[in-house]
Amino acid sequence: MAPRANWKGFLRLSLVTCPVALYPATSDTEKVSFNQINRKTGHRIKYAKVDAETGEEVANDDIMKGYKVDTDTYIEVTKDELDDLALESTRTIEIDEFVPRADIDSRYVIRPYYLVPDGKVGHDAFAVIRETIRNMDKVAIGRVVLTNREHIIALEPLDKGLMGTLLRYPYEVRGETEYFEDIQDVKITKDMLDLAKHIVEQKSASFEPEQFEDRYEQALIDLINQKRNGLSTKTKAAPKTTGNVINLMDALKRSLASEKQAAPAPAKSKGKKPKKAAAGQREMLLPISGGGKRAAKEKETVKEALKKAEKPARTAARTKKAG
Repeated sequence: MAPRANWKGFLRLSLVTCPVALYPATSDTEKVSFNQINRKTGHRIKYAKVDAETGEEVANDDIMKGYKVDTDTYIEVTKDELDDLALESTRTIEIDEFVPRADIDSRYVIRPYYLVPDGKVGHDAFAVIRETIRNMDKVAIGRVVLTNREHIIALEPLDKGLMGTLLRYPYEVRGETEYFEDIQDVKITKDMLDLAKHIVEQKSASFEPEQFEDRYEQALIDLINQKRNGLSTKTKAAPKTTGNVINLMDALKRSLASEKQAAPAPAKSKGKKPKKAAAGQREMLLPISGGGKRAAKEKETVKEALKKAEKPARTAARTKKAG
């Protein structure tokens, strides 16, 4: 069954217009969901809309919207009054401007949609708008009304269609200053950065979403299947977290050794990438240590750790050359 469009209207760039439909690009319907049930009867819980004062159930036709002024005072707003506020963006996505993709702060991103021609007409106009955006290597910014609210939408080419991303307004995004102001300014030594860099190199890969599975979703399915088949379920122990306060340099060296051991073997078939092995990571809890003899000793052990990390790569290179 084809998905249902969330919005239908027109896409317009100056005098070029075409009918379009907007479809959600993501879905949560495939995830396991639960109903609330009565523990005593096993029956599903049903929610009713009731008057907060009288306790009587209220019919949908008698329900209207109200803006709360104070505890018991509301400004009532009817559906007709809301309909009278209809903006042009209710039926038309007007492209207002073009901006570089890098200019859009990721905090403003809400969710993606697919924008396609609606019906058999207007495909040529749609293609003109799509290819213009593609050739300019920019993102088109417009506005669209969804769920009775006007949203900013960013449009960019995706294959034969357009991907529309809803964006937040500035007042919806919190500033970071008050959250970051208590973060301490600390000095990071070059040795620590070198070790951390090697850990990153060990874990570097191309982003391939299919390599990741929803482990919690799978655990839910397994639990439901076990209960469905009358099998007993065992309570798993909570994951252990290290309680030892360890030195940051030690943590980096142990992490590097751990990543080296967990590194997957090269894929046999060309172009096929092995799944990443999950390696445990110790917490780095202590502040960075100071100088003196300890710092000099750490410097020596850093060199040793880096040599050990580089040794397998060099050996592989020599083997390849010899072959």
